[in-house]
Amino acid sequence: MRRTGRRDTAPELVLRRELHRRGLRYLVDATPPGTNRRRRADLVFRGARVAVFVDGCFWHSCPVHFVPPRRNAAWWRVKLGSITARDRDTDAALAAAGWHVVRVWEHEDVGAAADRVHGVVHARTPYRQRGRVTTTSSTGESSPACSSTARTSAHSSPPMPAPMRGTPT
Repeated sequence: MRRTGRRDTAPELVLRRELHRRGLRYLVDATPPGTNRRRRADLVFRGARVAVFVDGCFWHSCPVHFVPPRRNAAWWRVKLGSITARDRDTDAALAAAGWHVVRVWEHEDVGAAADRVHGVVHARTPYRQRGRVTTTSSTGESSPACSSTARTSAHSSPPMPAPMRGTPT
C-alpha cells in the first residue's frame, strides 16, 4: 500500500491528456474550495465546480472487475469497505458544498470518460467563461469571434508598409 501512488496514475494521465487536448484546463490533485482539505480530487474545474475522481478497480471495489483477496479476507473487507464509505461521504460533502462529482473507473474508455467530463463541465460553466464565443453572421452561419475578420476593429490602424530597399529611413 505504501507504493501506491496518490496522483499521476496511468489512467489519470491518459484522461488528463484527452481533456487537455479538448481545451479544458483544470487543477491536478487539488482540494475543491469550501470542502474538507483532506479529500483531494484528481481533477478540479473551479469555474464549473466539478470534481473528477479516477478510481482504481481494486481500491474502490469496482462492481465489474473487483476480486476480493483470499488471504486475510476479513481485514481486506473492512479496509476496502472503509474506502468505498469514504468515497460516498466525499460525494455527499462535495454535493452539499455545491460541487458536481464525476467518478471515472480506470477500465472505462478514455473517450467516453472524457465526453462525460467535458459535457458536465460545459453544462456547468457560465456562458461568459466558456472558451470560444461564437458570433452569427448575416447568412446564419456561426463562426468563432476570434477569426481574422472579427479581429479587426473600427479603431485599428492599417499596417505600416515595409521600407523600400535603397531608400534612407
